[in-house]
Amino acid sequence: MNLIILAAPGAGKGTQAEALSKHFGIPTISTGAILRKNIADGTALGEIAAKYINDGKFIPDDVMIDVVKDRLSAEDCKNGFILDGFPRTLAQAEALDASDVDIDAVLTLEVEDETIIERLSGRLECKACGSSYHKQHKQPKKQGICDNCGGELTTRADDKPEIIKERLETYYKQTAPLKTFYAEKNMLRTAVGQDAVADTTKAVLAALED
Repeated sequence: MNLIILAAPGAGKGTQAEALSKHFGIPTISTGAILRKNIADGTALGEIAAKYINDGKFIPDDVMIDVVKDRLSAEDCKNGFILDGFPRTLAQAEALDASDVDIDAVLTLEVEDETIIERLSGRLECKACGSSYHKQHKQPKKQGICDNCGGELTTRADDKPEIIKERLETYYKQTAPLKTFYAEKNMLRTAVGQDAVADTTKAVLAALED
C-alpha cells in the first residue's frame, strides 16, 4: 500500500503512521524527521530547513519534492510506503500526482484545535532517530530515553504555544485544501482522532478498509 496521511500538526499522524507501518509491514517516510536530522547534522538542507521550521512555516515546495523523490527511490519503499508530512501544499500534491509515484489512498485524521494544543505541550521526540513519544499518551520505558535507539528525548522548538497557533493557521491555509483535491479523485478516507491512541488506530484501520 502506498499511503498519504494528512492531519493538522499535533493531531497524532506520526503515531498512527508508526502503527500502520507495523500493521502493513511498510516504512513510514516522515519528511519532518528527515529535515530535523539534516538540521542536527548541520547539512546545507538543514540550514535552509531550520529557518522555516523554527518560525513554524513550511519548507519550499521544490526542496521538499527533491527530498521525497530521493527517499522513495530507496529499496525499502518498493513494496509500499506511508508518507507522513508530504504533500503539504496543493503544488506538492500536483507534482506528486504528475510523477510516476502511485498513491492508493489518502487518510485524513481529524482532531479539534483545542485538543491539539493540549497534546503538543507534552510531546517528546528522539534527537537521534526522530521517534515520537508523549508525557501522558505514549511514555518511553525509561524517562527521557528513546526505546528504539537509546537517544535523548527532547521537546521540539516548534511546539511553543505561539508557534503552534501559527502552524495551525498555515495548515488550514495551505494543506487542508488537499482534502478536496483527493476527495475529487475518490482517494480520501477520514478517521476521527480518539482520546486513546489504540482507539484512534482502530478508527484509522476501519477508514482504510472502507
